[in-house]
Amino acid sequence: MVISEFNNIKIAAIAAAVSNNWTALTEISDEDPSVIKKFTKKTGVEGRYNAGLKQTTSDFCYAAAKKIIEEKNIETEKIGILVFVTQTADYGIPATACVLQERLGLSKDCIAFDVNLGCSGFTYGMNIVASLLKNSNVEMALLLCGDTSAKEKKSSVKVKTTHSASMLFGDSGTATLIVKENKSKGIKMLSKTDGKGFKAIIAPYGQWRHPEAPEEKKCSCMDDVAVFNFTISEVPKLIKETMQLQNYLPKDYDCLVLHQANLFIMKQVAKRTGFAMDKTLVSLDKFGNTSSSSVPISMVNKYGSDEDNKEVHALMCGFGVGLSWSTVDCFINAKDILPLVHTDDFFEDGYISYEE
Repeated sequence: MVISEFNNIKIAAIAAAVSNNWTALTEISDEDPSVIKKFTKKTGVEGRYNAGLKQTTSDFCYAAAKKIIEEKNIETEKIGILVFVTQTADYGIPATACVLQERLGLSKDCIAFDVNLGCSGFTYGMNIVASLLKNSNVEMALLLCGDTSAKEKKSSVKVKTTHSASMLFGDSGTATLIVKENKSKGIKMLSKTDGKGFKAIIAPYGQWRHPEAPEEKKCSCMDDVAVFNFTISEVPKLIKETMQLQNYLPKDYDCLVLHQANLFIMKQVAKRTGFAMDKTLVSLDKFGNTSSSSVPISMVNKYGSDEDNKEVHALMCGFGVGLSWSTVDCFINAKDILPLVHTDDFFEDGYISYEE
């Protein structure tokens, strides 16, 4: 495993953004109500926020980042790193991070690039950003994570679905401000990858390896059994190793923040690592599985309305597509976790949209 430790670096703010359109599963799916009830019991999902027709992941991440900049009175010229983690970028080229750098009014003296990761995207992204901060003259960095997995990519007409995966995912974007600060408590991270499982969660068609998709093939597919076995074996092991590295026990944390895969998996991971469910943050009932957004949006869901000046010790874990998984052990003040942002705004880039 890769062990990373960063001293004098901290999370200074977290924000998350969604649309104003929340939809219950009964409105999304044509399944029988009894099937939906069973699905909700197993996954925990009751509904989700849906991106507007012209909204993309970057629009939500922009709104979240703007909230941080305004609420924290951030001097944008001090932000020298912008990393955008998503599987639903605006364009093939250029990197959406470059567009966000300009939209946010950041200096030209700024590193900006995209990372194509899903469920482990936030925890991996934290490692990337903290490493860049530690080894540069930059004072502040923005980590933007999100996906619009529920959004219909090519159709302007929303139709009900009977596909369970379509009921699982939600649309959102998040922003995390990471800064250098002397004497701040350190951040520790453990990371792993197992490329042997790359087919477990995959969208093989429409890119350079297989440009054309057979008509009978779905855009993406998931091996539920392989993913479940990976999650309940490898993920608890890494969480335990993270605690052992620092001689911590579950009682030493305020919360366990897991990727919101589904409720059954989360309960299994919590049980196998000794965490009670009242310490395990759950947000997928309201937001669904939001991919790389799920860890920070869970923090916003729990602490976003908390104005107390109190330190939160969090053990975060992202896991999924790749296969990849990682942990982040960190401290953040509850008052630095901002209330949820709602927006229906989108970026007008000047190009004509051709809709089916």
